[in-house]
Amino acid sequence: MLSATRAASDNKDLPAPVDGARIATAEEQLGFALHPLLARLYREVADGGFGPDYRLLPLLGPGSNVVGEYLTRREASAGAGHPEWPEGVIPVLTWGCAMYAGVDCRSEDGQVLLFEPNPYSGGSWEQCWFLDSPGLAAWLETWLAGTGWFEEDAFDRDDVVEPQPWDEAASRLTSGT
Repeated sequence: MLSATRAASDNKDLPAPVDGARIATAEEQLGFALHPLLARLYREVADGGFGPDYRLLPLLGPGSNVVGEYLTRREASAGAGHPEWPEGVIPVLTWGCAMYAGVDCRSEDGQVLLFEPNPYSGGSWEQCWFLDSPGLAAWLETWLAGTGWFEEDAFDRDDVVEPQPWDEAASRLTSGT
């Protein structure tokens, strides 16, 4: 897996990959299966610590992690008049300033979403959700190629694709699924 080579070269202290039992524990706590490519990355590359900018969060464990962040955000959304976080979208990376990259485990390609809370002005959170990439594989390819909007030199290039409003945000936030 090409990203394993890149991951190791970017982080000399890369955590060990997780085993199937750890993935099963995470999925049990989440209440749904991880997107297959994401599970494979955690199983074959590392337990986080690689990827764009701030790097993927660990799956479980102490401190900030995928399962803990998801459960915290879903708990805050439960019963809220305007839920902030849709079911099935797991935060995999923090961009800082309360921004997250999330993988939609309910989409076939594992679309990658950007949660950017700064536009929030009350009411619905839909304006805070953006489609970063139609799939996890494509998102990883932009990282490997150094062509993502998140790259330091992105604003100097004409070919950068910026995240666009997520068309499903309103329905996914109100449906609870």
